[in-house]
Amino acid sequence: MSIFERYLTLWVGLCIAIGVALGHSFPSVFQTIGAAEVANVNMPVAALIWLMIVPMLLRIDFAALSGVRQHWRGIGVTLLVNWAVKPFSMALLGWLFIGYLFRDMLPADQINSYIAGLVLLAAAPCTAMVFVWSNLSDGEPHFTLSQVALNDVIMIFAFAPIVALLLGLSAITVPWETLLLSVALYIVIPVIVAQAARRWLLSQGGEGRLAAAVARLQPVSVVALLVTLVALFGFQGEQILRQPIVIALLAVPILIQVYFNSGLAYLLNRAAGEAHCVAGPSALIGASNFFELAVATAISLFGFESGAALATVVGVLIEVPVMLSVVAIVNRTKPWYESGGAVLRVAHETGPATRPTKGATR
Repeated sequence: MSIFERYLTLWVGLCIAIGVALGHSFPSVFQTIGAAEVANVNMPVAALIWLMIVPMLLRIDFAALSGVRQHWRGIGVTLLVNWAVKPFSMALLGWLFIGYLFRDMLPADQINSYIAGLVLLAAAPCTAMVFVWSNLSDGEPHFTLSQVALNDVIMIFAFAPIVALLLGLSAITVPWETLLLSVALYIVIPVIVAQAARRWLLSQGGEGRLAAAVARLQPVSVVALLVTLVALFGFQGEQILRQPIVIALLAVPILIQVYFNSGLAYLLNRAAGEAHCVAGPSALIGASNFFELAVATAISLFGFESGAALATVVGVLIEVPVMLSVVAIVNRTKPWYESGGAVLRVAHETGPATRPTKGATR
């Protein structure tokens, strides 16, 4: 890793501070940028996410996707955590912290709305940003892509019923245009662009040309991540300075949920004997959230100024720094993970996991 990447956490902290300061000093500028939306999807942020994930998608060879079948344990673990654990654990944490422990410190008329926002946040697994977390943890890119695509399909059918069940609503208004546009912008189009670029690079100079291009574009991904942070915290700079206590209290159940679900997925993968390059992205997919959909649904159901909308925005604010900490934990515990008896047994039975060449990884 370069010095810049090694101290990424420091740059993230600086970007958060810069974003809040700029958002407070130049609110009209960020309001203008924030208003550049189509179906509640911010187009400038979407462009930045493109710059983050397209270089990573260049590494994916569709001809190798069939090899994902050997990682069926990892797929099963991720689906279990995403759909059978995560929404329900967040509902429990929301009730415990917001509805009971922190109740006297929060506006009484917004308690139920805050809990609803937390549930909305947890009911939609992350899409685009997962590619960033997987890349930083040296995750298996084909597994990551297939798992994200599978989650997107399930989300279309399961998001509304799960939210309705947990919130006690007879029906919810799912912003389908936001969901479909997000999937198209963050998955379909970037994959097509990346595959077209990959084929062109391979035709021009083979694997060497492709590896060199991925290496040159890696800093672009990191810079785009940092600029996204400045933008997100700039959008909410006034909110953070105006309601710091409320935001801090809402962050508590979100933080616990992230570490609980990522740790659960990580440990289950180890017990099942999955390779670390699968367990890493599985844990990260199990912890992160599709915040665009959560924010849009909260606004459509409860209104822009509601506690639910604020709770989903808090999820946006802490997503990147918290997920970077999970990436660090996954990376630093790799020797411990690979010392597991089940992992060694499966490695002996099936051979080493399919991995991209190192030159195409960084």
